[in-house]
Amino acid sequence: MNGIDSQRRRRLAIGLALVTAMLLVAGLAAGSEGWSLPQLVQTWHSADDALIVGQIRAPRTLGAWLVGALLGLAGATAQGLFRNPLADPYLLGSASGASLGVVLVLAASALGGHAISLATADAVARIGLVAAAFAGALLGVTLTLTLARGAQQTTRLLLAGVVVGVVLAAVSDLVTSAAPDALRGKQAFMLGSTGFLGWGSCAVLVLGMLLTLPPSWRLARALDALTLGVDSAQSLGLALPRIRLALVTALALATGIAVSQAGLIAFVGLVAPHIVRRFAPATHGFTLIASAGTGGALLLMADVLARSLIAPQEVPVGVLTALLGGGYLIWLLHRRRVA
Repeated sequence: MNGIDSQRRRRLAIGLALVTAMLLVAGLAAGSEGWSLPQLVQTWHSADDALIVGQIRAPRTLGAWLVGALLGLAGATAQGLFRNPLADPYLLGSASGASLGVVLVLAASALGGHAISLATADAVARIGLVAAAFAGALLGVTLTLTLARGAQQTTRLLLAGVVVGVVLAAVSDLVTSAAPDALRGKQAFMLGSTGFLGWGSCAVLVLGMLLTLPPSWRLARALDALTLGVDSAQSLGLALPRIRLALVTALALATGIAVSQAGLIAFVGLVAPHIVRRFAPATHGFTLIASAGTGGALLLMADVLARSLIAPQEVPVGVLTALLGGGYLIWLLHRRRVA
């Protein structure tokens, strides 16, 4: 049985590597006029084509993969920590907090007489929006931890996250009621976008991966122990409160960084671990890394489709991930009902 499981994990790893490589090429070739493989080839001879590919498509492609990888990692961590296959990275109030941070910046600029939007923001305004989203995500998680009195009890933590999410969303709605000009920017943030990702964003996302993947992987055995139940995990001598706090911190950091760079991307963090467990069930050590790779591939595929379906216009990438992820879960539920 172990040999079969090892083969399935190997096949999944090879498949992810091949799919990711093809999607990276597709991302470099997908532009405002649809597919342009000749332009990709001509980058060695044309300075203009090299600029387009190197400064616009390449960072967007890499950034989309990194955002998806962070969400996939956060989703696998959340599902293992809460022992719930329906857990996603936004459970702890990070989504509502990030949205509130962006809305506050947009509303303040609108009331100050120089309204900005996600599409037209200059570099300074963009940095402000990113910082506000990240600060709001951390605020949401901090309020959740405070309300739950730490990370000792996962049920209380989950309920606190729901309460904080509802309250922060209500505050965000109140702000947009007072400053209606911020509503369009909020909607763009809620739909998610990879169109603003540059090399600076990629650097931040890589730093996020370096800060969250290693500690999550080191604590993967604790997640394996939690699958046996809290009492069994404690009997193994695990310091569960400290481990939960470390995992919640990694989860919040990964989600906050991803959301601050690309907005709210739906379903990637929820679906990626499901795909990994379906094709190659394994311990959490493999599941965390494979979920990161799967999440990156899913979001990169959605990004390529968003650029290509109705070029030169773009479909919001969050809409595509919701359709693809929701469709997969509906198909999965239908199969289980039939079985």
